Amino acid sequence: MNPTAAPAPAAESGTAPVDARVPARRLLPLAAQHVLAMIAAPVSTVFLTAGTLRLAPGTTASLLSAVLILCGAGALLQSLGVWRIGARLPFVMLPGGAATALFLQIAQDHGTPTAAGSVLLAAALLIAVLPLYVRVVRLFPPLVMGVTVLLIGIAMIRVAARLVTGPDGEGEPRAVLLAGLTVAATVGAYVLLRGVWRQTAILTGMAAGVLLAVVTGLGTFAPAPGSGFSLPALLPYGTPVFDVLAALPLLVFSLTTLAEITGQTVLNSETVGRTPDPGRDVPRVARADALVSLVGGLFGTSLMVTSAENIGIGRLTGVRSRFVTAGAGALLIGVGLATPVSRALAGIPEAVVGGSSLVVYAVIAVMGVEMLRRAELSGTGTGTMVAALALAAGLLPLLTPGLYDGFPGWARTILGSGVVAGTLTAVLLTALLGRFDRRFDRRFDRRDGPRDGTRVAEPEERQYGGASTQQDDVRT
Repeated sequence: MNPTAAPAPAAESGTAPVDARVPARRLLPLAAQHVLAMIAAPVSTVFLTAGTLRLAPGTTASLLSAVLILCGAGALLQSLGVWRIGARLPFVMLPGGAATALFLQIAQDHGTPTAAGSVLLAAALLIAVLPLYVRVVRLFPPLVMGVTVLLIGIAMIRVAARLVTGPDGEGEPRAVLLAGLTVAATVGAYVLLRGVWRQTAILTGMAAGVLLAVVTGLGTFAPAPGSGFSLPALLPYGTPVFDVLAALPLLVFSLTTLAEITGQTVLNSETVGRTPDPGRDVPRVARADALVSLVGGLFGTSLMVTSAENIGIGRLTGVRSRFVTAGAGALLIGVGLATPVSRALAGIPEAVVGGSSLVVYAVIAVMGVEMLRRAELSGTGTGTMVAALALAAGLLPLLTPGLYDGFPGWARTILGSGVVAGTLTAVLLTALLGRFDRRFDRRFDRRDGPRDGTRVAEPEERQYGGASTQQDDVRT
């Protein structure tokens, strides 16, 4: 534990730190830290959704209330657990940035009712495949996950840019300038702030962007009317439409989340001192995600996903208790019900939202690159070829939107989505070409060298195809 961190609360005799209760006088500030660290994600996601779908201010305020309430309910469910729903670990829940990207893609291509129906289908699929968890998670190694996340980030950078330029792609200079200033403010906050405040860089950048818009006249800040407390609107887009083909991007994504949930659950368990048990805890985390997402689909949100990004706060403070994130969940519900807060936030200019979203989704693209780096693409394996062809399949519909216009509707739906085309290509090629890797590996004994008497290539030779500068290692 960090020697400068605050001492952890004394646990009752025989009580694990993760199950220790925190005194009320400390619970509120500790919970508020978690809210500050994660609130930028739901706020920026809602504004990206509202700007892309051209939602009215009142609808935007209702959607923000729904997202904040669901984030709070998800944090409570994961932290406290009910039956076999929720892992009883200090998790928070957020609207998935990648899931929101796919939700918006479906909404633009097939309409918002179909997008809402796709969320419900994806959440139901996640629940249905949990008995097959071990088999499904093997389909999405780091290589496949990296391709998927990178393609999502690239696709959403284009969508975020349209918030600045408008649907015609020809932005006004003042909107572009305001977005640029918002990005600069976000970068400045990230560089200058420290600790938990650094994690609010996106929110700080948005606040600075709004202030600049009002002071300089580059934009207008017009909060939606309303006061007091109110519940978010049910079915804001009308009755959901269920179209399995249109929902494919979110269906595929819901399966990929199992791999991410596994890593986050193991990391969180190790952080709080609990022995990791993915077979028990991952399905519990996924059930909570799916349940909250089902409710979210009825209130106009995309898939909600559990996040481990607040683990850093636990390490900084030395507090491992899951009751702290439960307190954060209660605070989020209160903020979501406070209508003046959500309606004020709904008045942020689109160019400010666009600038913040560019940063958020560029980071998602970089996360995809990091996942690909962990996939060990160098060497004699087929990973490089799989990644290359999968990225080509995913980028083609992004760079040439009319490429599949002459194909049947079902083919356009599958091939025309860069995320679906790239992910399916990666899954299929990993399964097919992976067999050749295994056959190649069986020719070698890790201790005695190749069974056919040939020389083992040095690492430099495998990577560059030339002779090693080091002394050859000949084994028979």
